[in-house]
Amino acid sequence: MTANKLAVVVLAAGQGTRMKSELPKVLHPIAGRAMLRHVLDAAESLNPERIVVVVGPGAEVVEAAAAPHQVVVQEERLGTGHAVMCAAKALADYASDGASDILVIYGDTPLLTGTTLKCMLDERNAAASTKLVGLAFRPDDPAQYGRFVVDRDGGVTGIVEYADADEEIRKIDLCNAGPLIGEGRTLLKLVEGLKNDNAQGEYYLTDLFAAAREQAMDARIVEAPADDVLGVNSRAELAVAEQVMQDRLRATAMAGGATLIAPQTVWFSHDTVLGRDVLIEPNVIFGPGVTIEDNVQIRAFSHVEGAKIASGAVIGPYARLRPGTDIGQGVKIGNFVECKNAVFGAGAKANHLTYVGDSTVGTKANIGAGTITCNYDGFNKFKTSIGASAFIGSNSALVAPVSIGEGAIVAAGSTIVDDVSKDALAFGRGRQVEFPGRAASFRDQQKKD
Repeated sequence: MTANKLAVVVLAAGQGTRMKSELPKVLHPIAGRAMLRHVLDAAESLNPERIVVVVGPGAEVVEAAAAPHQVVVQEERLGTGHAVMCAAKALADYASDGASDILVIYGDTPLLTGTTLKCMLDERNAAASTKLVGLAFRPDDPAQYGRFVVDRDGGVTGIVEYADADEEIRKIDLCNAGPLIGEGRTLLKLVEGLKNDNAQGEYYLTDLFAAAREQAMDARIVEAPADDVLGVNSRAELAVAEQVMQDRLRATAMAGGATLIAPQTVWFSHDTVLGRDVLIEPNVIFGPGVTIEDNVQIRAFSHVEGAKIASGAVIGPYARLRPGTDIGQGVKIGNFVECKNAVFGAGAKANHLTYVGDSTVGTKANIGAGTITCNYDGFNKFKTSIGASAFIGSNSALVAPVSIGEGAIVAAGSTIVDDVSKDALAFGRGRQVEFPGRAASFRDQQKKD
């Protein structure tokens, strides 16, 4: 069967009251990215012609997160079927030619993969007679889920909710995950026919399968791993989803050639990029926007966010790289060093107890322990420039804006407020004064008093 054009409806109108948060449920992050964006990534992997996101009233922040996709508002939350009814107007012209499919997924299932969605699409297009395909899974504890009831030929006769199921039905472990795909015109017609004659007065997508059976339409299922369809409705479930996502990211990192000494202690962002032969020690956290080239070592208890690290660099232990940091080849950033918006040339070193912010550090420059680039005056940020092969002595304060020339030396304990020229030696500290014997006489006087 020739594949139809595809539209995707993402249901993201849930209030998420169990999250107990001012932030809409679908915007809570997993691996540094909103759940809704993970779902949209999975949908976009299918290259659909259109994606429509259904949001609740007053959900401008969700609308912004859904951009650039079309958004429709479900003014009254009257169930999943009603949410698709709200999207139907936006899809009426799209589905009118009978050569389109509509996929319905949920904005609070951040672990859903494009691979699983592709399996649903393939099943739908495998035979012209298959008008509807649901997504099923087999959870460890199926008690709370609706059951797919299928006939001997694998056709779906309906979905029975657990509360309505008899003992025989409850023995079925094939559960409804929620997502479904159907031939567009047929799906919208089935949705239009949904009834809300139930205790909640809501329209449910699960009723579509029984309706399809009544109209002699063939409905099928695709099974997915339980992790793929994990929904998030509470903070506890958010933590479970985060753990699953981290396990996936760790596995991907190791499969790509990185060594994780203690994988369960390393936390990635959704967009972390690692080269080959990267060594990551225990208890390392990557925030968004990190790119690491080959043969880099990230030592224990380091935190890296918004940074680029070139090959051969060694970071940490206990280092913090903040956004805008660009580490050159062979650079060493040691323990308790913090960098922000700082560019380090190849071979530069800041081995311990240092803050480098809004700075450029030339190749092979050495920054001694306790050095601070004083980049902020309480109102504005200023830049420090440290030339190639410059040496900054321990416990120095470089008061920006200031430039240290190539090959210059700043003596330990200096406060530098003016530019230092190339190959110069700069002192910026008070003159030492000594009073012989004064310490002994001071102690004697204190004893008398």
